[in-house]
Amino acid sequence: MMRRPHIIAIPYPAQGHVIPLMELCQCLVKHGCKVTFVNSEFNHNRIIQSMSEADNVINLVSVSDGLAVEEDRNDLKKLTEAFYEVVPGKLEALIHNINESDENRVSCLIADEHLGWAIELAKKLGLQRVAFWPAAAASLTMILNVPKLVDDGIVGKNGEILRKQSIINICCHRTTGNKEQGGTIFWG
Repeated sequence: MMRRPHIIAIPYPAQGHVIPLMELCQCLVKHGCKVTFVNSEFNHNRIIQSMSEADNVINLVSVSDGLAVEEDRNDLKKLTEAFYEVVPGKLEALIHNINESDENRVSCLIADEHLGWAIELAKKLGLQRVAFWPAAAASLTMILNVPKLVDDGIVGKNGEILRKQSIINICCHRTTGNKEQGGTIFWG
């Protein structure tokens, strides 16, 4: 019998990041994947309170975000620094624990694009890895193409428009250092 893919998913712990990844995970479960969703304790408790028993098709796991209960989670600099300090070790330990105790070993990690360290961890552990962008595809396309806009003299280094022209032709190419090499960005 073939094992189901076991995916670990971890969002950036801020508003607008958790629910889109949770929705993707629910689709993956419907397509036969096992999903373990790793969330900060703060967001985990909010998710649990809003879910019904019928919604609970994903294995939900919480880890400390590194902040004390009374600390402001809207201070994204502080939250990011604390999360980076605490969560990588906890995530690695969780993956090892799952792989030692579950016959359905973790095969893939889906991490919010803002958690590059998680993608590196997955690479180190030999897992398939996916960077998830929870916002509009157009915003990712623009972010990935700003260096090209600067290099082509359309936008200055301080964001000023230097030359007015249509930039629609860049939407399917990702600048990777080699001007001839493009990448494809997929969205649903």
